[in-house]
Amino acid sequence: MKINKLLVVSPMYEELKTIIEKTIIEKEDLQKDFRFLPEEQMTQEDLAWADAYASFNLKSNFDYSSVKWVHSLGAGVDCFLYKKHWNEEVLLTRTICSFGQRIAEYCLSYLLKDVQLHEQFQELKHQKKWHPIPPQLLNKQKTMVYGTGEIGQTAAKIGMEVYGVSLSGKKKEYFKEVMTVDDHFSQLHEMNYILNTLPLTEKTANFFDGQLFHHLTNAGFINVGRGASVVNDALIHALDSGHVRFAVLDVFNHEPLPDDHPFWNHPQVHITPHISAVTTPEEGASCFVETLKMIEGNRMLHNKVDFKRGY
Repeated sequence: MKINKLLVVSPMYEELKTIIEKTIIEKEDLQKDFRFLPEEQMTQEDLAWADAYASFNLKSNFDYSSVKWVHSLGAGVDCFLYKKHWNEEVLLTRTICSFGQRIAEYCLSYLLKDVQLHEQFQELKHQKKWHPIPPQLLNKQKTMVYGTGEIGQTAAKIGMEVYGVSLSGKKKEYFKEVMTVDDHFSQLHEMNYILNTLPLTEKTANFFDGQLFHHLTNAGFINVGRGASVVNDALIHALDSGHVRFAVLDVFNHEPLPDDHPFWNHPQVHITPHISAVTTPEEGASCFVETLKMIEGNRMLHNKVDFKRGY
């Protein structure tokens, strides 16, 4: 596939322009025509001009079928595929960089905070009470990680007894056992923590519902996958009834989270603004450039998206 005209649309388009110009445009063997634009300035004429399009999402009222290649600047591709028709002639790739490491460290920070009893000791400090409570050991905790791809596998390395759940149930490194989405309920009551790293697809939408939460016993829940995978009312009920002890939420159905959403005021909910796996301009540009080189060299793409599976 020959790519000559590339359209890059992003809030960080200026940073991407600076980096890509240094890494590609200055090299004679990779001379390309680029357009770097903010999302609000892109037009259908820009798409008609381009061979390739790179962005974090698609505008619903635009036709993208004229381009040969679409590249997601983020790890997730639900903005491109979920409840959308995809032209099978258009190649779709995604960004793979430090997301697994970032998400693993994000989760680890909250897990350590929990087992080291930070909140209890802070409360004792306010009460001026000297009350030694032995912290727990992380390697004694059982965790169920939903999604056993690159991000899930990296999260599974963080030092616990980790079980995995995937659509296939195929055994993966770092997991004591991997189960399918149909046979994991029997072990949920034993889990201390639940981590969601699943992509958003037709099969994972509303996956974490009342039935699933009902199987938990005083567990911690961390969502770094997608907000639409969680039934919010069911999670709040699980928190109030004790099935879930606390929830750490980095992703939501609607972002930014509306001011009147009950998550804001719930004492057991921790909120972060979708920062567990940010794409830096340097990493976004690097993956984009490397993917371009692989496409033009007819090499196997490790970041090609299976649009039928949705990831």
